[in-house]
Amino acid sequence: MTSNDIVMLEGGPLVDASGLEDALGWALRPEGLCKDDACVIVSDHEALFDGERIDITAVASLLDRPATTDTESGLVAIGAPREQRRAAINDMKAPDFVLPNIDGLPMNFSDHRSKKRLLVAFSSW
Repeated sequence: MTSNDIVMLEGGPLVDASGLEDALGWALRPEGLCKDDACVIVSDHEALFDGERIDITAVASLLDRPATTDTESGLVAIGAPREQRRAAINDMKAPDFVLPNIDGLPMNFSDHRSKKRLLVAFSSW
């Protein structure tokens, strides 16, 4: 995954046009949302704007990426594109991450690639 595959933004869902490309790697141009040689047609540019700023959750929707906003904290989370999520499920490969074990020592998920493992997640909230 690249740095724009999963995005966490502070300060709410509205960004300046220049901030859109920094956050997601896509730029809003007259022909649509563009990244490198690929463009997604945007039939109503105004629908992406809230005043002078772009609503990044509306852009995420056009790019087929899940997005959610915590209005209290102003945190916005944008998930990976559908094709990457589908590939991860089809390949049955989880991304590498580090969590503390029961003794508090860091454990890399990749250290156990060739073994079956059970991951139990819990949250009290």
